[in-house]
Amino acid sequence: MKIKVLIVDDSALIRSVMKEIINSQPDMEVVGVAPDPIIARDLIKQTNPDVLTLDVEMPRMDGLDFLEKLMRLRPMPVVMVSSLTERGSEITLRALELGAVDFVTKPKMSIQSGMLEYTEMIADKIRAASKARIKSRPIVQHDANKQTGDGVLPLIRNPLTSSEKLIIIGASTGGTEAIKDFLMQMPSDCPGILITQHMPAGFTKSFAQRLDSLCKIGVKESEGGERILPGHAYLAPGHSHLQLIRSGANYVTQLDQGPPVNRHRPSVDVLFHSAAVHAGKNAVGVILTGMGKDGALGMLEMKNAGAYNFAQDEASCVVFGMPREAIAVGATHEVGALNALPGMVLGHLATHSSRALRV
Repeated sequence: MKIKVLIVDDSALIRSVMKEIINSQPDMEVVGVAPDPIIARDLIKQTNPDVLTLDVEMPRMDGLDFLEKLMRLRPMPVVMVSSLTERGSEITLRALELGAVDFVTKPKMSIQSGMLEYTEMIADKIRAASKARIKSRPIVQHDANKQTGDGVLPLIRNPLTSSEKLIIIGASTGGTEAIKDFLMQMPSDCPGILITQHMPAGFTKSFAQRLDSLCKIGVKESEGGERILPGHAYLAPGHSHLQLIRSGANYVTQLDQGPPVNRHRPSVDVLFHSAAVHAGKNAVGVILTGMGKDGALGMLEMKNAGAYNFAQDEASCVVFGMPREAIAVGATHEVGALNALPGMVLGHLATHSSRALRV
């Protein structure tokens, strides 16, 4: 049975392009198109779609307002269609908080050579969304009491006395909320954290800033060349692979704009491979919700190098793809629900570090 898709977008051109892309797939079909949420509301009742693609900014009713009402009254898989603007990225991240499964950027009509790759990306995201577990999410407010100065990450005490342990995280579909939930439980003196989340350039900086406002630790989009400090997390930018390297006695970030790996840049496998080579037993790997198999072989390399690895369980994943693949190749040591993983990781670190972490 084909995946039924309803397209909601105020642009006739975008609706036409999206319809052509989706109907070209053998396993999906467009059952309706709507120029705004008001018309979409009636079409949802008439067509009962499996997946909704929803424009972020529309007339008559904002995409976020519609999404919030939809997830409360008729929860269903939603893929947001966003513009590559600062406002667009902020709204898109908010949409993911409200329960959207994933997002795509609007197609660039002037770049025909990239349409095949874009078509594959949209089709993959719709397939993943059709299998996603839709859950209501609590509304999280930014912590107005967190003091970060003029955009500078908070200073830490005695960084040289910190453990050399590192936490290495990979995620994809559903990962923005999973990463947020994980990091919000990290104490201010936790080991340095490196993160690769499949996300296009233009969105990772806003994502890092949002995380930084919510967490006890400092979070930033990596610029490359940063010394990795405890109490800080470094997110791969959407345009580059994030790698871990050594510089003398220190761990340092490195960015690489090489070709995509597993069709992704940034790639989780690239980050995990670098952790295996340069951190070995000092690394703790965490693979979270996501579509596909990116990260599985890199996590196996980490395990073989002495790292201790965790995977999110199926019940708490939006899409149980990446964790399942990592488990299948024997790359993980423990599997746990998302809300339990931070405690599991910290518990492991506390028993394998020279000092206990303060929770």
